[in-house]
Amino acid sequence: MAVGVGTAMGRQTVFQGGSSACGPGHPDRNTPPRNRPVVCVAAAVVQGADGRVLLAERPRGKLSAGYWELPGGKVDAGESVEQALVRELREEIGIEPETILPWMTYEHAYTDKTVRLHLFRVATWRGTPRGQEGQRLSWEDPRAPAVAPLLSANHRALQALRLPPICAIATAKGHGEAQSFACLERALAQGLRLLLLHGRGVAPAQFAQFARRIIPLARRGGAMVLIEGDESMARKVGADGVQSRSMQLASLAGRPRMGLWAASCHDAAGLARAVALGADFVVLSPVLPAAHADEAAIGWEAFRKWTHDLPVPVYAFGGMRPELLDAARRHGAHGIALLGGFCRT
Repeated sequence: MAVGVGTAMGRQTVFQGGSSACGPGHPDRNTPPRNRPVVCVAAAVVQGADGRVLLAERPRGKLSAGYWELPGGKVDAGESVEQALVRELREEIGIEPETILPWMTYEHAYTDKTVRLHLFRVATWRGTPRGQEGQRLSWEDPRAPAVAPLLSANHRALQALRLPPICAIATAKGHGEAQSFACLERALAQGLRLLLLHGRGVAPAQFAQFARRIIPLARRGGAMVLIEGDESMARKVGADGVQSRSMQLASLAGRPRMGLWAASCHDAAGLARAVALGADFVVLSPVLPAAHADEAAIGWEAFRKWTHDLPVPVYAFGGMRPELLDAARRHGAHGIALLGGFCRT
């Protein structure tokens, strides 16, 4: 893993994933046309242990004063995006980031310009956030921020932050219902909020019955459920979304008409296709060697390279264990996907 080090106030800030210039990200269906000036912005996800995210009000005298946004600001000439982020956080909210993790890059069009947002997670910092220009700050639940109005460029980031860090993958095959339901209830109590159900190896009717029993339990626990590979099945059982297999991506004419759509990818070409179709998130595998994988593991370096500046959250899959979440985030992942059902989490 490439690690850049920058000096801030006489102490060091570690850039996990390396320092980068402000270049264009991967285009997707939401990328605006190139007919207006592009302003490069570095923005931070400063998140507390309770999951709340720090939002800052635009100060008086500045463009869009009174609107709320993720803290950060414009990248100056000669700066990397990480250096700009360190400077902006110091000047804007008075903190010194200690660890900066790459996350997403996307573009948002306003009437007079396009903003290219390079987003980072600030995992640790020194100091207490305070508005350095008299502006208000607020810790908000990204699922339902109470402050308003929000700058429109931030909506996409907050939507992505609603996705939890762990995705549990389970199949009906080989699991007794009583065992699966007991495990699911324990996992939900421990914070599981995203499930992917596989129907491989079982009859469609049996899988539909299994999914219909799982989904109400998950909903009561506040979790979202996706069905792998079968949009019609996902609709039939009332799932929140569908995850397309990698082999299905090439034949898709457009994004499935589901509330939540994910894609399974194994290479850079698959990632580009999923992004172009407008996936809400992707699962990239196999990252590490795993008994179930037919393909050779790509490793963390390829994962970091392929996901650098992607405009969608990425889950690392293949050989994952809960204790690898921090490693995954250091390489740009939003989270990890765990095979083995609900008991695994």
